[in-house]
Amino acid sequence: MAGNTTYLELSQDGGGAHKFYEVTVDGTTVAVRYGRIGAAGQVQSSVFPTVEKARAAAARKVGEKVRKGYAPAVPGGRAARPVTRRQVASAPSTARAVAPVLWRFRTGSAAFGIHIGEDRCWVGNQAGDVYTLGHDGEVLARYRLPDGVKCLVADDFWIYAGCDDGTVYDLSAKVPFAAYEIASDVDIFWLDIHEGVLNVADRDGGLTVIDHEDEYQWSRRSSGQAAWMVRRDERAVYHGHSAGVTAYAQDGGGELWHTRTTGSVLFGWQEAHAVYAGTHRNVVQRLAKADGAVEATYRCDAAVYSCATAPDGRYVFAGDSSSSVYCFAADGTRLWKLGTGGGSALSMQYLDEKLYMVTTDGSLVCVDASEGAIAAAQGGTVPVPLDIKSAAALPTYAPATTVATVSAPPASGIVVECVQQGGRLRVHVVSDGYEPAWNVQFPATYARQAPATSSRPCPPRRPASTACAARSSACSDAPDPPARVDPGGGRWCAMRTGNEPSTARSPLRLRCGLAVFGLVCAAAGTAAFAVAGRVGWAVACGLLLLVTVVDLTVIIRHIRQGPHYQPGRDVPPYEPVHEGKPRH
Repeated sequence: MAGNTTYLELSQDGGGAHKFYEVTVDGTTVAVRYGRIGAAGQVQSSVFPTVEKARAAAARKVGEKVRKGYAPAVPGGRAARPVTRRQVASAPSTARAVAPVLWRFRTGSAAFGIHIGEDRCWVGNQAGDVYTLGHDGEVLARYRLPDGVKCLVADDFWIYAGCDDGTVYDLSAKVPFAAYEIASDVDIFWLDIHEGVLNVADRDGGLTVIDHEDEYQWSRRSSGQAAWMVRRDERAVYHGHSAGVTAYAQDGGGELWHTRTTGSVLFGWQEAHAVYAGTHRNVVQRLAKADGAVEATYRCDAAVYSCATAPDGRYVFAGDSSSSVYCFAADGTRLWKLGTGGGSALSMQYLDEKLYMVTTDGSLVCVDASEGAIAAAQGGTVPVPLDIKSAAALPTYAPATTVATVSAPPASGIVVECVQQGGRLRVHVVSDGYEPAWNVQFPATYARQAPATSSRPCPPRRPASTACAARSSACSDAPDPPARVDPGGGRWCAMRTGNEPSTARSPLRLRCGLAVFGLVCAAAGTAAFAVAGRVGWAVACGLLLLVTVVDLTVIIRHIRQGPHYQPGRDVPPYEPVHEGKPRH
């Protein structure tokens, strides 16, 4: 091979693919680097017995890619994907008082991404850093991603970071990995994920929907540009842009409604029955999800960069371009306006009487939003904010760029097999005790079709609460070792079947104890009310007793049926094996 290195690219019209593949031969070592154009990509090396065999293997790899449409190219000849960073201006606040800030953490770069969970806070900035903090401000960990973070979104207990390079990373595990890849011609503005389905709003006012296997589902072009809002629930996708908010059927069936807002939409929020759109004309508008009707308008004094609500929309919060933060009652009445003390809020979230904001100076700020603290702040009394510093030995995690290989599955591993079904790559579990026909979500970077007689081991998994998101579009780019293990230290992603709500089991022994306690109480109540002559109450307790007996019977039956119904800590939920019945 001339020059020892062959560099190929595949760039299809319309952004369907934008990838490179590089093979380097150095003696008996063959190194393969592959990924999206403009990114560093992943690297894998293989060692062969002789130089001739190494060259032959490299030639086969190159030939496979050429047959798939790759062509020789010059590195750097094609530009990386377009990236638009929001240009914001932040003026000093006109509020007479400053918000009661409890603590402030400076990330070092402008930040848009924020997610506040029950146990920790997440913030991501344009330098590619994602930090996790406790609610007291303690910095817990840092994730170092290859490109700037557009936004952070949560889907149940999975947390994702959408980056400027078009990759959406799953941060639910110790080692982040690419869960979705967005076509290179899409200039991403905002993301949302609901039940594994990715929704992308872009610069041109487009909306792209990608399923949990990273496969394109549908797209729409709204009437406006600069779509800074996308929210999704089980009924629809809500797309905010320069011409207002448009709702589309969640299956792509068509437009449900369109509402022209007062100004271009710059930020969006949702509650169960309404979406909230912050606009450049100084308002937040609440729109009914059912028909798009404007239910309330919340007026600020400058362009609205962000908004959020307390549960059920009891309070509505907004951050403007003049470094002020507002609180409104549900009907639109302004309750207070205070200065942030550190730039304009680009994103925000409310939890347990605290308002968390990321500001133009890259800070994550925690504000005490309780009535007492706000009243004190309006009177000029505010706490001294704690300036949080990250520890020098802070744990830092980055996506793996190499893949280790093993020649045999570990003793505690689960064996899976990659197969083709209808032109799509699927991963099935072939170990005993699992349903072999069910598809398993698996990082496509580590999967590739295997020969019909072979199988792939899946090393020990991590708990089901940090399951993988699936990807398949890049499978053909992955080199083909006999097996793959997690480069993050031997832990792996729990497999998701997609039917967890119907098959997951609660702690049966705890339920058994509670059922026995309820049985005793119901029996005692029935007897006591019967003796007292309170027939109605005796009947009610009798019915409760009957329900408790049925529940206890089901629990005991499931306990006796064993692990098919109560997976251990290291076994993900799966469809129970039906003894004596054929598997489907």
